[in-house]
Amino acid sequence: MAAAAASAAAAAESEEGEAQKPPLGPDEDVETDPAPGPAPPAPPDPDSPHSSVSNGLEKERVELKIIWNKNKYDVQLPLDSTGADLKQHIHALTGLPPTMQKVMFKGLLPEEKTLREIKVINGAKIMVVGSTINDVLAVSIPKDAAQQEVKSEETKKEPLCRQKQHRKVLDKGKPDDVMPSVKGAQERLPTVPLSGMYNKSGGKVRLTFKLEQDQLWIGTKERTEKLPMGSIKNVVSEPIEGHEEYHMMAFQLGPTEASYYWVYWVPTQYVDAIKDTVLGKWQYF
Repeated sequence: MAAAAASAAAAAESEEGEAQKPPLGPDEDVETDPAPGPAPPAPPDPDSPHSSVSNGLEKERVELKIIWNKNKYDVQLPLDSTGADLKQHIHALTGLPPTMQKVMFKGLLPEEKTLREIKVINGAKIMVVGSTINDVLAVSIPKDAAQQEVKSEETKKEPLCRQKQHRKVLDKGKPDDVMPSVKGAQERLPTVPLSGMYNKSGGKVRLTFKLEQDQLWIGTKERTEKLPMGSIKNVVSEPIEGHEEYHMMAFQLGPTEASYYWVYWVPTQYVDAIKDTVLGKWQYF
């Protein structure tokens, strides 16, 4: 009896001790790792076209509209980007290698100058003319063959300016309103049409280079021919004897010499720029 009473007393004491223990708080139930918070935002990329910060310094940017093959791209670039930088950006947009690009802003865009130096402003339109490598390979072989054939024929003949068909125009003399020429110089195309020249009929002719449309406009008193530059197979020229500061020049519009459109008294400083603009620099590689 005494042992049973002692056992009952111990059990009651144990239950009383358990009852006196405070309940577990909410934080004492289960130990868990705190939930991860949202990841911090990535720092801005200084080279991104939409970034305006680099090395803690704000870059002045300019908004451009790049137009190529009827496609338009709105981009932002640092105003101190060079023409070469712009070509790399165009390459990323279009897939055109820089060497295959003709980039025009008031004439061919110089690679070594910055957008600031050539006075590019917000909203400026940058025209791009160029073909992919596959397109170039498809057309370069026929054009190269045509150029070689023309050169071969030219070596067999007397100078162009002595031929009868040209003498009747050249014998009229230099036009009174011909544009000034600078012998031994090479300049970019002017922003105005080239005027004061003769065509094969002896009539006045002007050349307007519509770069945004990739067209050459040949204007006379009677009409204006609008030629896609891609349709011009070749451009040949030769200094005029006795007036080497001027050239006679022909645009080949078809497969034979019969398709030549002749222009006389072209200022020599623009000859290379005309060929580069019409044919593209890649023609000379």
